[in-house]
Amino acid sequence: MAPFPGSGLAKGLAVTLRTMTRKTVTEQYPDAQPELPPRSRGVIGLFEENCTVCMLCARECPDWCIYIDSHKETVPPAAPGGRERSRNVLDRFAIDFSLCMYCGICIEVCPFDALFWSPEFEYAETDIRDLTHERDKLREWMWTVPAPPALDPAAEEPKEIAAARKTAEKLAAAQAEPAPDEPTAPQGGES
Repeated sequence: MAPFPGSGLAKGLAVTLRTMTRKTVTEQYPDAQPELPPRSRGVIGLFEENCTVCMLCARECPDWCIYIDSHKETVPPAAPGGRERSRNVLDRFAIDFSLCMYCGICIEVCPFDALFWSPEFEYAETDIRDLTHERDKLREWMWTVPAPPALDPAAEEPKEIAAARKTAEKLAAAQAEPAPDEPTAPQGGES
């Protein structure tokens, strides 16, 4: 049986009227901040103290949007008679967010945990050239990085931690044991 003429229009108007009477769910963004899911990807934060200027993040970036400059610095010997060592010192660390595709490869390849996802998302600029953020801004975003989730209490203990704990227990047991009595030398002049 065919529906009567105009039934589609009536159904559409009914949906419209039902929607008009409901409370709106739209959040007015500048006035109401959105509730972001935990560990959401916003921008990349830099923890400078961990950066060794190994350049892995810049080399692995598919967009080549990470700019790093450094210089070598000589460190005096730690002990007398030692030799001087050289280390890299970070001069510039910048990310061009107009090129970044937020893939996270730089964070994954960093062997020293210097880069992290920050949930910050308000970094819009009026000029595209201002989207290259230097290390001071990246450091500010570092302090908004949430703490990592807690470890599962039912999980198996990692092998490295188990080996270190066993070694520490052995050392503690060895130090707790009393030293064996040493034989005493005969006293006096027996002939």
